[in-house]
Amino acid sequence: MRTFASFQLLCLVSGVLFVACESFPSKEVWALTTFKEAIYEDPHLVLSNWNSLDVDPCGWTGIMCSLSRDHVLKINISGSSIRGFLVPDLGQLSFLQELILHGNKLLGIIPKELGLLKYLRILDLGMNELTGPIPPELGNLTSVVKINLQSNGLSGRLPPELGNLAYLEELHLDRNKLQGTVPANSYPNLPANLHGMYASNSNLTGLCRSSQLKVADFSFNFFVGNIPKCLEYLPRSSFQGNCLQKEDPKQRPVELCAGAPPSKGHPGVNPKNKPAKDVPKHQETSKPAWLLALEIVTGTMVCSLFLVAVFTALQRCNSKSSIIIPWKKSASEKDHIAVYIDSDMLKDVVRFNRQELEVACEDFSNIIGSSPDSLVYKGTMKGGPEIAVISLCIKEEHWTGYLELYFQREVTDLARLNHENAAKLLGYCSESTPFTRMLVFEYASNGTLYEHLHYGEGCQLSWTRRMKIVIGIARGLKYFHTELEPPFTISELNSSAVYLTEDFLPKLVDFESWKTILARSEKNSGSISSQGDICVLPNSMEARHLDVKGNVYAFGILLLEIISGRPPYCKDKGCLIEWAKDYLELPEVMPYVVDPELKHFSYDDLKVLCDVVNLCTHPEPTKRPSMQEICTMLESRIDTSVSIELKASSLAWAELALSS
Repeated sequence: MRTFASFQLLCLVSGVLFVACESFPSKEVWALTTFKEAIYEDPHLVLSNWNSLDVDPCGWTGIMCSLSRDHVLKINISGSSIRGFLVPDLGQLSFLQELILHGNKLLGIIPKELGLLKYLRILDLGMNELTGPIPPELGNLTSVVKINLQSNGLSGRLPPELGNLAYLEELHLDRNKLQGTVPANSYPNLPANLHGMYASNSNLTGLCRSSQLKVADFSFNFFVGNIPKCLEYLPRSSFQGNCLQKEDPKQRPVELCAGAPPSKGHPGVNPKNKPAKDVPKHQETSKPAWLLALEIVTGTMVCSLFLVAVFTALQRCNSKSSIIIPWKKSASEKDHIAVYIDSDMLKDVVRFNRQELEVACEDFSNIIGSSPDSLVYKGTMKGGPEIAVISLCIKEEHWTGYLELYFQREVTDLARLNHENAAKLLGYCSESTPFTRMLVFEYASNGTLYEHLHYGEGCQLSWTRRMKIVIGIARGLKYFHTELEPPFTISELNSSAVYLTEDFLPKLVDFESWKTILARSEKNSGSISSQGDICVLPNSMEARHLDVKGNVYAFGILLLEIISGRPPYCKDKGCLIEWAKDYLELPEVMPYVVDPELKHFSYDDLKVLCDVVNLCTHPEPTKRPSMQEICTMLESRIDTSVSIELKASSLAWAELALSS
C-alpha cells in the first residue's frame, strides 16, 4: 500500500513538472531565441546554452524566471562583450522586470517595442554602441524605476514622454549625442523648491512630472537652452559638457556647439498667451484682373516648386543610411526592423564606382584569386597604381542589415592601417544595381607567400630572405596589436594572408574576415577551439574578435611553415605542429625541420626560431608572449645580413644577385 502511495505521489509531481514545462509561453522562448540570433559575436560564450529546442529557458545563462517557472522576469547579461542588435521581439516578454545589457557592444537602434514592457523596473543599456533616437514609447514603461542609456551614440531630441514615468528615480543619459532642450514643463519660472509640490500637476509636461526623480545625468551631450528650474536641485555636474546658455567653463566651447540645433521650445508646446498680430479693419473687396492673373501664375509656380522639393526630399530620405534588417523571414516578408547607421562612418574613405573598377580590371576578367566567399581581381587604375579588388560573393537577398553595418565598420577598420607591412586599403565600392560590395587594395606584385613556399621556385626564398619576411610579419603584427587602439587582428593569419612586393617585403592582408560573418548569415554555425589549435580554423565570429593571442599562435604556425616549406595541414602527416614537435626541442634533430629546398641556413637562427615557435604555440593562451616581445627577440637575435650566406655557400653570390 505504501509503495502504491509513493507511486501516486511520484506521478503527481511528474505531472506538475510536465504541466509547468508545457505552460511556459512559447512567445517568450521565441523572443529570447530571436535575440540570440541577432547576436553575431559572443567571445565569452555566455549564450552557448541558449538552446531554441528547450521549452523552458529558465536555466539559460543570464535568465531568471518566476517561482512557478512560467515567465521570464529578468535578463542580466552585462560586461560580456556580445555584439549584435536589440530585436523588437523583446517586447513580447510581457512580465519582464529587469533588462540589463550593460557594458556590451550592441548596435543599431532601441526598439520602440520595449515600451510594451509594462512591468519593467530596470532598463540598463548603458555602455554599448546604440545609435538613433530614444523612442518616445519608453514613456509607457509605467513601472520603471531606473533607466540607464549612458555612453552610447544616441541622437535626436529627448522625448518629453519620459515625464510620464511616475516612479522613475534614476535617469542616466550622459555621454551621447542628444540635442535640443531638456523637456521640462510649461511653467519656466517654477522654483526648484516647488519641484515635488507641482510635479503631479496635469498641466506640466516633460521631466518636471517625474516627482520621484532623484538621480539624473544629462552631461556630455549637445543640449541647448537653460537648465529647467525644476531640475536645479540636481548637481551642476549633471549638465556639464553641453551647449547650455550658462556662463560655465564646463560647457562645450562655442565651436563644438555649432552643429547643435537652436534653443527652441518643444514642438508640442504652443504659447497661447502670445498676442496675435493686428488684422486690418478694412480690406479690399475687389482686385484688378491682371492682379488676379498674376496671383494665379505665382501660385502655380509655387505649387510646382513645392512638388519638386517634396520629390527631392523623398529621394533623399530613400537614400539615407537607414537600412532594413530581416531578422526572420515570413510569408509576408514584413518582419523587419530599421537599423540606424552613421552616415559619416565612411566619409574619410574613398568610394569607387563599379564602372571605373570594371574598366581597371578589364571587365572583371583578370581573376587572380578566389574562394567560396570572394573573388580577387587585378587591375590598373587610369594614371594610377595597380590594384587588387576583392568582390564579395553574396546574393542581395542574403545581405542583411548587420552585414551592411559589419561591412562599413570593417572598411573603417581597414582604412586606419598605415604601416609598411600592412596592405593599404585604397577605398571601397558599394552599389545596389547590380548589387556590389568591393574592397580596393594596393597590389603586391609578387603574389602570396603561400604560392612561393608551395608552388614557386624554392630557391627564390633563401634563408636570409625568409628571415626578413619573418621579421616583417612580426613588425606588422606588433603594429596591429600594440600601436592601434583598439587593436587589430587578422582573422586567419597564414601564408595566404601575406602578400609580397617586388623586393619581397611582406604585406599583411585580411581577406578572410568575411568568411565567418557570411557563414553566420546562412546559419552555418562553426566550432571554436579552446586550445587555440588551428589545424581546422574556427568558423565563428567570436574567435576573431580581438583574438590577439590567437594571432600569436597563428604566427608560430606560420613561422614553422616558412622554416619547413610544408603546409600547415596535409592528409599524410596531419597538422604541421604535431609533425614538428619531435624536432623542435632536440638540438641534434632540429635541422630536420628545415625546408630541403634550402642549401644552407644558420643554425643559430634556427634555434631562435624554434624557441619562438614553442612560445607562440603554448597550449595556454595567457602564457604566450606578446608580439612586442617576439619582435624584440627576433630583431635582436636574427642576423639578416648576407655575410653569413656568402661564407656558407659558393652559390650565395648568385643568390645575392637575384635578390638585388
